[in-house]
Amino acid sequence: MTDLKRDVSPADFAHVTEWVFDLDNTLYPHRVNLFSQIDRNMTAFVSQLLQMEKDEARKLQKQYYLEHGTTLQGLMIHHGIDPNEFLQQAHAIDYSILLPDPALGEAIKALPGRKFIFTNGSVKHAEQTAAALGILEHFDDIFDIVAAEFTPKPAQATYDKFMALHRVQTSKAAMFEDLPRNLLVPKALGMKTILIIPNNLEDTVVEWWEKTNGDEGHIDFVTDDLTSFLTQISSTRTES
Repeated sequence: MTDLKRDVSPADFAHVTEWVFDLDNTLYPHRVNLFSQIDRNMTAFVSQLLQMEKDEARKLQKQYYLEHGTTLQGLMIHHGIDPNEFLQQAHAIDYSILLPDPALGEAIKALPGRKFIFTNGSVKHAEQTAAALGILEHFDDIFDIVAAEFTPKPAQATYDKFMALHRVQTSKAAMFEDLPRNLLVPKALGMKTILIIPNNLEDTVVEWWEKTNGDEGHIDFVTDDLTSFLTQISSTRTES
């Protein structure tokens, strides 16, 4: 991780007018641990659906996540579930642990051009999350798992759907993500790629496939402070 670029120069984002953000653990810090509620809900769904003990259900849940990009996709392929029912149960969480982040809102607002949320979750979840953070008004649109026809990132087809729907010029786009594998396609499409990492990475529990593996050629920048990073972009653009 130490070899990845953290410093932003005036020229790095001077061409960018399309700003694409993942949602969970990207627009809010990993330490908030909001996703743990969703994780527990997914385990409960699998346990109830397949009449499994919690530990076995969680193991299968993570297996599907690894193999298919989301637990939902695995359940649809192998068990033919109703995706809407799954999303409703998975996102039945308490958003009050998220606090308004006016500094982040100002940093997003200052970016020139269009801003999107591109998530493997639902529009409703993205709206409630962004509203709790006080940043929803700064986004032009949300592309969710339903719009992707339930095929999640990192599938090439999902990025293609997003780009085509919003007519995104990838040569003028940047994408912010917390999962390294979800930046492979954006980089190949010519986008600037920014990996968001926890500020206490060593103490953070993540799945092994969510971590960098020493081959980070598809990641242009890394930061553990999204607000500061965006502020640097705006300030360097103003100065340049």
